[in-house]
Amino acid sequence: MRRLVAEARIGVDDLVAPLFVKEGLDAPEPVPSMPGVVQHSQESLRKEVRALADLGVPAVVLFGVPAVKDAHGSAADDPDGVVQVALRSLRDEVGDDVVLIADDCLDEYTDHGHCGVLTDDGEVDNDAT
Repeated sequence: MRRLVAEARIGVDDLVAPLFVKEGLDAPEPVPSMPGVVQHSQESLRKEVRALADLGVPAVVLFGVPAVKDAHGSAADDPDGVVQVALRSLRDEVGDDVVLIADDCLDEYTDHGHCGVLTDDGEVDNDAT
């Protein structure tokens, strides 16, 4: 009974670290609107995920920031896209030690910032998305 009414406990093994990876960076760049958060280069991302794995963090979610954006979010499914490259690199770095999650929202990949493909009149086209 005590276990059922006990306070919730969250440990490191319950965490998922959100990380940003930006195409074309040579070094991490701070995100001014989020103190303590950076957009990573591919190399700094590898180091960060290795450090998190060593601390026991079981998972990361990657948010990609491509160099080129368009109305259709084309970079989102480019095999050489920023997140796709990062996922392959991280799998080589950490193997199965960390669950790798990729954000699949199109907002970072579109030039209009919406989470989907737009119709000619500017509405989100859910079927095409």
